[in-house]
Amino acid sequence: MKWFQKSIRLPAVKRGFHLITDLLEAQLPELEDFDIGLAHVFIQHTSAGLCINENADPTVRHDFEQHFNKMVPENAPYYRHTLEGPDDMPAHIKAALLGSSVTIPITNGRLALGTWQGVYLCEHRDHGGKRTVVVTLQGQ
Repeated sequence: MKWFQKSIRLPAVKRGFHLITDLLEAQLPELEDFDIGLAHVFIQHTSAGLCINENADPTVRHDFEQHFNKMVPENAPYYRHTLEGPDDMPAHIKAALLGSSVTIPITNGRLALGTWQGVYLCEHRDHGGKRTVVVTLQGQ
């Protein structure tokens, strides 16, 4: 069994749900060294998350953003963590709901995602800045 780990700095994006599958694959030529295994992708931030979902129709990403904003509104009167702006506490809640990592099978040197699946960076801050993910590959 072999292991490989790499930090990848993602470009700053606007608030929303962004496909990063192609970016990850481009930054991970080491995937080709694995016939079978797992890729674990972990985001090192508490106000952004990761998930796997629809990779073809951009209205899905729009609808995710709209739903999460309605489900976790800004300026709720019961938030106490407000010093960093009205989007901060909701960003933490949204990130907790979605999670900080995804695990994807590796098959024949490629991420074994389904036909309509892609990895999303879920940016919950208006100005989140560049984000870092740590990718760990294990397998043979």
